[in-house]
Amino acid sequence: MSSLTPPSPPHSARRFLSADGVLTAYTWAFLCFMFAPLLLMVLSSVNDTSPPSVTDWQGLTGKWYAFFWMPEAELRADPVLRALDRGRFVGCFGNSLLIAAAVVPLSLLLGLAGAVLLTRWRARANGVLWWVLLSPMLAPGIVLGLSALVFWGRLGVNAGLFTIIMAQTTFVAGYPMLILMARLQRQPIELEEAALDLGATPFRVFWRLTLPFLMPALVSAGVIAFMASIENYNTTMFAKGGACTFATEIGAMARNPNGHPPVINAVGTIIIALTVAGAVVHTWLARRDGGRA
Repeated sequence: MSSLTPPSPPHSARRFLSADGVLTAYTWAFLCFMFAPLLLMVLSSVNDTSPPSVTDWQGLTGKWYAFFWMPEAELRADPVLRALDRGRFVGCFGNSLLIAAAVVPLSLLLGLAGAVLLTRWRARANGVLWWVLLSPMLAPGIVLGLSALVFWGRLGVNAGLFTIIMAQTTFVAGYPMLILMARLQRQPIELEEAALDLGATPFRVFWRLTLPFLMPALVSAGVIAFMASIENYNTTMFAKGGACTFATEIGAMARNPNGHPPVINAVGTIIIALTVAGAVVHTWLARRDGGRA
């Protein structure tokens, strides 16, 4: 008598149970986990209710976006918006731009110096120097903020925008350093050696060979440093004193015991839109340049 064999699972079930199926399911779960909150934030930014909600739908509105330019009389007539200090919010955003305008060039200079030192200086101390230069990135933001506050306070400098700039630069400089190191490691060292043998000074070699080669990486590092400065909260919170920034002001608004105002959701939606638009423009320019090549 022939033995009975169980029916084989259908093709879709076999695929799901395979390694590729598990990876696909995990990828979709990860994408949902990452982007579902963003989608809910966008939806709540056009819902006429406060605190933000997508379940208690009160109708479409654009007033959370118009908060930044609506007339003062209309602003005072709204029961939610009149509790917000628009002037302070705009001023804090201006402080963030001012801080980033100082942090970005300082970080690029320090990161470039560290990258050149680690890739061009061959010594036994390179390993130790590597960890010393990267240690600010690994330290908690609270430690960096407090250390900057204490250090500059001992020198008679009150906490404010200057201490924020110094505290942010200590760890933001690590990002450009890593990006520029990756770029420098791809540059043939023989080109610099040949230029030196032909009589060029080290400064001229750097200015005419190394710096143009690093320019794409410098632009990328500058963008990353700018975003890291704008969104920084932990370090800035402990080094700001009586000053404020875009991130710390949003944090203060989010700690409202009655729920954060939907203006924060509107700001987040604008940031997402700008990020997507920048990515689309970059992709279009890259494809256009590739087509020309």
